[in-house]
Amino acid sequence: MKRNLCLGLTLALLAGIAWMNHASSSGVLAASPAAEKNVFTPDGMPYGPAPSFVPPGAQLAVLEGNPLASSGDYTVRLKMPDGYRIAPHWHPQRENVTVLSGTLKVGMGDRFDEGAMGSFPAGSFAYLDPNMHHYVMTSGEVVVQIHGMSPVQFNYINADDDPSRKK
Repeated sequence: MKRNLCLGLTLALLAGIAWMNHASSSGVLAASPAAEKNVFTPDGMPYGPAPSFVPPGAQLAVLEGNPLASSGDYTVRLKMPDGYRIAPHWHPQRENVTVLSGTLKVGMGDRFDEGAMGSFPAGSFAYLDPNMHHYVMTSGEVVVQIHGMSPVQFNYINADDDPSRKK
């Protein structure tokens, strides 16, 4: 009896695997529109203009959540051109950053000092606790993935550095 049960379960498992292979190769399991929003390939990143609180020239892709919502998780990718700079600023929430390509240069403090910056190549990860004053610059085109808790807020040390205030 036990042997027949094991044989039956094994056959059912093999039949299920065969059906899954057929269904995936024939397109039966193609992602529904809702599921497509949960999966992103490198060539399908939904990049658009970055928000006005960062300097023009960057592109942003929202992968999860709403970074500007009053609460909740978010994940974004920020693509920045060579030589792009973000002036000294801080965030009230923790910021988790993974460098996906290029080299991100990061400095700590209230004054942009290129000589005091550390270089973080692709594959690097860092988290910045709330209220840590920092600034960034790119070497080559850089893509970073940032995740954390909403809302995202940029507080520039010098209000004149805030690009959203410039017309």
